[in-house]
Amino acid sequence: MSNEHKIEYIAPTRLVWQSGNVYNPELLLQTDNGHIVFSNSNVCRMQNHGDIASILLDFGRELHGSVQLRVTDTTDNKPVRIRIRLGESVSEAMSELGGKGNATNDHAIRDQMVKVPWMGSFQTSQSGFRFVRIDILDSDTFLCLAGVQALFVFRDIPYRGSFSCNDERLNSVWSTGAYTVHLNMQEYLWDGIKRDRLVWVGDIHPEIMTINSVFGFNKVVPESLDLMRDTTELPEWMNGISSYSLWWILAHHCWFQYSADLNYLMQQKDYLLSLLEILFQCVGKDGGETLTGHRFLDWPSSSNKIAIHAGLHSLLLMALDRSAELCELLGDADMAGKCTAYVKLMRDYIPDPNGSKQAGALMVLAGIADAREMTQRLLQIDGCRNMSTFYGYYVLQAMARAGAIDKAL
Repeated sequence: MSNEHKIEYIAPTRLVWQSGNVYNPELLLQTDNGHIVFSNSNVCRMQNHGDIASILLDFGRELHGSVQLRVTDTTDNKPVRIRIRLGESVSEAMSELGGKGNATNDHAIRDQMVKVPWMGSFQTSQSGFRFVRIDILDSDTFLCLAGVQALFVFRDIPYRGSFSCNDERLNSVWSTGAYTVHLNMQEYLWDGIKRDRLVWVGDIHPEIMTINSVFGFNKVVPESLDLMRDTTELPEWMNGISSYSLWWILAHHCWFQYSADLNYLMQQKDYLLSLLEILFQCVGKDGGETLTGHRFLDWPSSSNKIAIHAGLHSLLLMALDRSAELCELLGDADMAGKCTAYVKLMRDYIPDPNGSKQAGALMVLAGIADAREMTQRLLQIDGCRNMSTFYGYYVLQAMARAGAIDKAL
């Protein structure tokens, strides 16, 4: 944990639901001294006598961290078996693993059966959540809860950027997006605080742009980019996905535009030049991309091979175009010239987006499709259907280039 990280104790804001024999659950909404005391006068008592005793608590907002239960009394002063379910929504906290909702324990255990001690506390593993459901599992058993708290783990950093307009919904969208990225700024820049608690070097590009706009410089970005560089030995692709090595280049270009940190960029020189030699081999004689490995843009487009080709072609073109700038900055005019030559060849090859907004947007951003024509023909059709939140960023960028702000909104 970095010295920016802070732990804040958060009390629940409301009792959403209860079932069975539950007494004084409203006491759990109070903030107390956080310590076990020899008194059962100010506690919530849960008792299994026929029906299962259960409660569902709301912490009022999405959090990253764990949940702590403080127990004062139990049956025969013995540990009690309970089930704890964390959820980002009420339905998730009430769900079973699997099923229609696809609730999982991937990356972080959010559904667990545990024993809590007599006169002691228990803390769950970390996850992303807003709601917690607690059930007693054993029959003819009780426990007394002195408190339930969330241990909120986050980087204590100021919001330097801001946004405000006359549309309160848009203001809320902006603040939710900024807060979501803030939560994901943990040891590294994660894809999600529940799942995936991983660095996906493609998906972090919109997060990097958010950090640039909201927080300014933060070391979580270079540390995450370096993690992927240092754990991906060439000629392997980052995260096993060829497009993600391209996103690594694009991310470095954006990061330099905001940070102007030439010393940090110089640290990437050897890896970048070696990666470019591999990428040159992924341009066909006709100028079309021939990237190897797992060919992927995002999940909604994963079965559309024609669109994937168009998207990868556009990404490779953009990566080589940005690399020409980076190589000039790094003092390698020869490599910059090679990048420019391949970019020129690739611009003469116009692929088919095949009905994919993702591919169409990347073609616009790569400069091989007209923004207005692509927006009218494809991007503005059917709203955000068949589009991931990851690629939503680039679709909106492409529509903005067409001046279609109302359609984008």
